[in-house]
Amino acid sequence: MTPGNNGASTPEDDDPFGYLYADGQANGAQPPSGGYGYPNSVNRVRPVGTRQYGAPQGQAAPPQQGAYGQPQGAYGQPNAHYAAPETFPGGGGPGAPQQPSGHGGGGGRRGPNTKGLLIGAVAVVAAVVIGIAVAMTSSGSDDDKGGNEAGGDAGPTQSQSSEPSPSASESAEEDVELPSIEAKAMRLGGSASLASEVEGAESDGGVYVANLNQPGASVTWTVDGIPEDGLYTLFTTYSAAGEDQSMTLTVNGKEFGSKLNLGNFAHAEDGDFAKGWTKTYAWPTLNKGTNTITLSCADGDKCNVLLDQFSLKKGQVKN
Repeated sequence: MTPGNNGASTPEDDDPFGYLYADGQANGAQPPSGGYGYPNSVNRVRPVGTRQYGAPQGQAAPPQQGAYGQPQGAYGQPNAHYAAPETFPGGGGPGAPQQPSGHGGGGGRRGPNTKGLLIGAVAVVAAVVIGIAVAMTSSGSDDDKGGNEAGGDAGPTQSQSSEPSPSASESAEEDVELPSIEAKAMRLGGSASLASEVEGAESDGGVYVANLNQPGASVTWTVDGIPEDGLYTLFTTYSAAGEDQSMTLTVNGKEFGSKLNLGNFAHAEDGDFAKGWTKTYAWPTLNKGTNTITLSCADGDKCNVLLDQFSLKKGQVKN
């Protein structure tokens, strides 16, 4: 072997594309003429399935067994157990109608349940549409509510939202208008009398009850229309000047638990009754229907007041 000559089996002899190069052609490389597309290749044709890996080379493998124990034919050979669909009775060629898969198809494979999938898809779409409609309806209702409220789009404050809202029954009770009485309609007892010289009384004509500072003086209110038994608030409008006053309150013939506080809440100077008009309250228990309320000057009471009005509210309130 000399330089430039590496023997008979040179790499270009194995190169399937050696014939494309000048040096390959000089060494006799030829275009492919058979086999697998390169020179000197070996083309051993054998039926499919006759070669078994691991068997001695050159020894044919036994025929392969089919799925049901029948010998499988070689590739390209007719198989007695196979026939084209068109050879069977009723079998069609390329243009023949296809046998539908699924129920009634004999032993054929069952196809996907497209009907069930379609129903499921329709149900999902319907649920989405209903949800959108409900959301739009709710949004519209909220907008309508906000537009009717005072302040337009202003929302509730934190203090409002944190307080419990009154129940429907409580609102109904507050809406019930309870009786009230002015000085001229009260029944007077003892030294009590009507007057109007001091300004500031809220009764019609500025009339009030005076001369209550004598023992035995009293005013009585027979009130009708109490809706039910329970606690009520009795408001008394009066005037006090200088020292705080207190008188005896009687409800349905029974003395109330404590004296009615008639304090000088307006801080009027002694004798300045025009400035001393104010209001106080008590929480008596009343019966349904008619009740009798009496304010009197008993021994030990301080009764130097001018009495203007009585009024009632349901429950225990302060204003």
